[in-house]
Amino acid sequence: MKLTLLAGFALAASTVLGSGVALADNVTLYCSADETWCQLMARGFEEETGIRVDMTRKSSGETFAQIKAESSNPKGDIWWGGTGDPHLQAANEGLTEEYMSPMRDQLNDWAIRQAEAAGNKTIGIYSGALGFGYNKDLLEKNNLPVPACWKDLTKPEYKGHVQMANPNSSGTAYTTLATMVQLFGEEDGFQFMKDLHKNINQYTKSGSAPIKAAGLGENTIGIVFMHDAVSQSASGFPIVTVAPCEGTGYEIGSMSIIAGGRNPDSARKFYDWALSAEVQSRAKDVKSFQVPSNKAAEQSPLAPDLSTVKLIDYDFDKYGSSEERKRLLKKWDDDVSVLPQ
Repeated sequence: MKLTLLAGFALAASTVLGSGVALADNVTLYCSADETWCQLMARGFEEETGIRVDMTRKSSGETFAQIKAESSNPKGDIWWGGTGDPHLQAANEGLTEEYMSPMRDQLNDWAIRQAEAAGNKTIGIYSGALGFGYNKDLLEKNNLPVPACWKDLTKPEYKGHVQMANPNSSGTAYTTLATMVQLFGEEDGFQFMKDLHKNINQYTKSGSAPIKAAGLGENTIGIVFMHDAVSQSASGFPIVTVAPCEGTGYEIGSMSIIAGGRNPDSARKFYDWALSAEVQSRAKDVKSFQVPSNKAAEQSPLAPDLSTVKLIDYDFDKYGSSEERKRLLKKWDDDVSVLPQ
């Protein structure tokens, strides 16, 4: 009889939890920034609020896919970090929910524009320009010229020396694809991707992996956000950061509350906390050199100066839409990834 009652209680509890009733003092965080930054955010929030954080780190493309797969029974509460395009797509598909934080008046205009583009279902937390970095020791060892432009990376002498992430799993790589289409036009942009494909030694899952491999001497050139290349050189690796001569796209790293999450109150508390100047100033402590969205946040002097970078007028509305993202990814799968190397 006792076992039967316990079993019944357990079943009732699981039913309540499955229905979306909040667990007290918990929050499930899906994080798409660098692992050390994710840990800093998770542990910092725990220490300051007493709310236990269950954190999972995946690239932004992988996280978007997970949130979509779990939409009928959401497991996560809040998604922090990663490129803004998949956050915009999640908002477009109703996977995230509107929230107007009282911290909004402290943020840069570009962070608010990101929110408004998504019906306030996401918000900008940092920004960073796309570029690449190279291992200067490997470049010299292989007697390779110094690359300064995107089209340099398609030259035959760089065959097997370039690495980027897969745009299906990585927001960084999707930003690369969308940047080339906007920078060169669709036909020439895809031709660039085909020419680049000949020189790629590996498509990684994570957007920052190519430059980490270059730092370790396992790869020569990594296509990444410039702040990720700076992070490697700041850690003592022989990495040189390049802002491509033709111009480049950029990201607005974002944060979204997952629709139907089990802990909405804790998610909103994390959201407000993560927008504060004091918390955003901690990024430099883990060698993350993005531009913070809070105007009062302290930025490392090592961070790339975006005023010196030739930025394109990146169309976040278009390239963050579900339809355009799906179309470009399918075209890359069909026309680029299948080509011989």
